[in-house]
Amino acid sequence: MPPLRPSVEELELLPLLQVDHLQDSSSMATEPSGNSPQAMNEKYDLDDLHVERASSDPSHPSRLPFTKSEEEKRLVRKLDMRIMPIACILYLFAYLDRSNLGNARLQGFPADVLRGDPTGNLFDWTNTAFFIAYILFQTPASVTSKLFPPRIWIGCAVIGWGTASTLLSTAYNPAGAMVCRVFLGVFEAGFGPGIPLYLSLWYTKDEIGLRMAQWFGFAAVAGAFGGLIAFGIQHAHIAISNWRLLFIVEGVPTVLLGLMAMWYLPDRPEETSFLNEEERKIQVQRMNRGIRADVGRTLNKKHIFAAFRDWRIYCGGVMYFGANCALAALSAFLPTILKTFGFTNARAQLLTVPPYAVCAVVLCTCSYISDRIQSRGLFVAGAGAVSGIGYVLLLAVTHNVHVRYFATFLITSGTYTVIGLIIAWYAHNLGSETKKATGIPMYMAIGQCGSVLGTHIFPSTQGPRYIKGFAVTCALMFVVTIAALVLTFSYRFENARRDRAYGKIADENATVDTRELADMAPEFRYVP
Repeated sequence: MPPLRPSVEELELLPLLQVDHLQDSSSMATEPSGNSPQAMNEKYDLDDLHVERASSDPSHPSRLPFTKSEEEKRLVRKLDMRIMPIACILYLFAYLDRSNLGNARLQGFPADVLRGDPTGNLFDWTNTAFFIAYILFQTPASVTSKLFPPRIWIGCAVIGWGTASTLLSTAYNPAGAMVCRVFLGVFEAGFGPGIPLYLSLWYTKDEIGLRMAQWFGFAAVAGAFGGLIAFGIQHAHIAISNWRLLFIVEGVPTVLLGLMAMWYLPDRPEETSFLNEEERKIQVQRMNRGIRADVGRTLNKKHIFAAFRDWRIYCGGVMYFGANCALAALSAFLPTILKTFGFTNARAQLLTVPPYAVCAVVLCTCSYISDRIQSRGLFVAGAGAVSGIGYVLLLAVTHNVHVRYFATFLITSGTYTVIGLIIAWYAHNLGSETKKATGIPMYMAIGQCGSVLGTHIFPSTQGPRYIKGFAVTCALMFVVTIAALVLTFSYRFENARRDRAYGKIADENATVDTRELADMAPEFRYVP
């Protein structure tokens, strides 16, 4: 009798047994039980393996244009109702808490805490303290988050930064203010890069652009909302300073939202009780479209190092650097810039609202179209150019207030659209969960260095023209345009090369085994 040979299914399960994951002794050393998250994921991986094998057969129905079933559409609506509202509200308060320093500047914060700060340098460094901590902790926090239940990790981060923001209302000297800003940065570092990674567990590449726009768009909503809150508090007559009330009003609700997130957000699809078994099966298959999802809460060491060697992540960092320099300047100095147009403090706070409102509409519209045609780079390049033109107008037009105010619309819409699309771009193009957990905070950390620059190029001594600040951010936004064009053509050339070498992919939603090579897998295709 000839020796027994392993079945196709057994051969395809062999890679799951390779020891190329970082495993801690407490959770990974024992064999998973039938009801454990790892076992459940392996159960659904079996179904996905059949999808992957079938998709390579030219006669298989998966070669036909992909349409979502009614069950999947209902699942997506269920996800939108459960995940997106809390994620967007959390980012609203994250952005309020990091950017309210600009509003507090017009409410007496420098006089009460920074000893008057005639040069503006102390204010700049207080603002910068957040970004330094945010940069240093982003990558380790994002990689570590892979080992914890998402709702616990996100909830704790929210409670942490809400507490730091609230305590900023008690500051009486520069040191106290900077300490609060540092801890604000530490805890927000566990949230900012974590949400794109978290949403990529639930949404496919043709869905995530609009969802990331909705999420990041709440930064623009925060700009408008923050201006309204500051305008209202400006007219409050209470025993404490207006800026102290501002930090309390925007900090305390954040802590309560953190507690809500720990209860309300679902964990990974293979773990959460939020889904029934049929929905779980559909969602695990969705997780494996175009890539291969990780098994449980694990890390792949090879993909961590691959992220550090990927030049495209650093190109993303260049784009994010330029956009974040403009974004930080907008957050901290837009009320001050509008005041130079001749408006009062209260009116300047109120006039920050319309640019942010228009920006939210532009961001969502561009992201929706980008999802439909599966192209990101050209939209990023166009948005960067629009923002750069806005800065050109501020530099060239000195007396026409209407033109200068219109320029702020171009700057906010272009800058926010660039950032939202970059986040969606890399949410798919890194190939594996571990590489995303490493690569997303990498380009974000590089980009946040631009935020540090942005907080230092608008000193009070440069007003009211702020030529240096406008010139620097203008140049950087055109650099964003060039980098986006380089990156999108790089992705297009690489896709074409793989098509020639390995054949065209008829079904872009078929599972691609990215466990070994991440985005370098021969069947993986980038979103250009």
